[in-house]
Amino acid sequence: MEINPTNYRLENCLTHRVFDDTGWLMADPEDNRPALVRAVYEKKQIEFKGPEYGIYRFADWLPVSRMLKGSCAPVTYKSQGLAKKLGLSNLYITYSGWWPEKGAFMNTCSFKETEAYSVCGRLSAHNKRVLVVASAGNTARAFSQVCSDNNIPLVIAIPEDNLNALWFKEQLNSCVKVICSPKGSDYFDAIALAAKLNASEMFMEEGGAKNVARRDGMGTTVLSAAQVIGHIPDAYFQAVGSGTGTIAAYEANLRLVQDGRFGNNIMNLIPSQNVPFTPMYDAWKAGSRALLPMDENEGRIKALQIKAPVLSNRKPPYSLAGGLYDVLAASKGDFQKVTNGELTEACDMFEELEGRDIYSAAGVAVVSLIKSLREGLVTPDQTIMLNITGGGEKCFKKEFNYVNAKADLILSPECSPAEVIDKVTALF
Repeated sequence: MEINPTNYRLENCLTHRVFDDTGWLMADPEDNRPALVRAVYEKKQIEFKGPEYGIYRFADWLPVSRMLKGSCAPVTYKSQGLAKKLGLSNLYITYSGWWPEKGAFMNTCSFKETEAYSVCGRLSAHNKRVLVVASAGNTARAFSQVCSDNNIPLVIAIPEDNLNALWFKEQLNSCVKVICSPKGSDYFDAIALAAKLNASEMFMEEGGAKNVARRDGMGTTVLSAAQVIGHIPDAYFQAVGSGTGTIAAYEANLRLVQDGRFGNNIMNLIPSQNVPFTPMYDAWKAGSRALLPMDENEGRIKALQIKAPVLSNRKPPYSLAGGLYDVLAASKGDFQKVTNGELTEACDMFEELEGRDIYSAAGVAVVSLIKSLREGLVTPDQTIMLNITGGGEKCFKKEFNYVNAKADLILSPECSPAEVIDKVTALF
């Protein structure tokens, strides 16, 4: 099976200038003010392909030039157990992870696969540069798996304390290299390490939230929900570290409105963060477009205290045009915060009521739904989409033997860009 390259252009979220993607653009080349760019697809009504296409069943609205092997789309189903417990008549769960009985076959048990297959599908098959991805865990595992399976050169930058997140069914292909910021560091330190490679022509920045392929890959969760439900949900719940998934949900919502067959409402977006690391929650509740000041040491300490470490981005795309602040305002959304104890109880409750283990970040989203119901932010009769961004790891590891990847290099934050480039280049 193959797909044709998708026809799309890019739009500056600040000025709304539309321009051609001349190759791996992350911003408007004619305007250096902080703003995301958004993909504008030639095809306004999406045609869903069959499940055999995996994530590429949504290829009409993915900025991809090719189809990679091994992908799986998110799965949406109507909740029974959790819905009954919470008194909800139209709760739909969009599940990304390992749950074969539901048709979910994500080998890394995380919705980060939706990003990786889209980003790597945007890469030209003739690309010779090495992709660089910074991660706190799940993103690293997803990109490593996708690049390993499809022979795409990759450098993963991850905190050494998070190396246990790099588990796989089999040893990684040698095209994937792992570099670490040292023990006691966090996701922001891994981002800083990865950034040092950008001065070399050999390496290419993946781009994170700035990469339209990453966001539109994440947006397939909403496309899955709309296809199953038949219309756009009323409210959307997801735990966030960077907020990119919630931005992606809003962008997918706009495309569905333009499609014309799924309704014209904008979902109330309700993201959530894990206490005590809540910089976006704090800024939103203060009515501030800018993140509130946070000492670097304080941020690192708080990030290391949360049970869902994937939610620990200290430089999220919150304030810039098209970022999380804008989409929350446009959707009349709100923010929730969740403690470690609350998310643990929610994970147990989900497993008991729905029959599958979920990650801590997904537990944060479950608690945020419960709190929002209690506070009247949503009502029991609304159509609610709960984005369960990862799960099934316990079942996966019972079913398969797995191996842990090791660091190829551990690099001090004091290393200069030239030192980092030399050491990492020597790995290839």
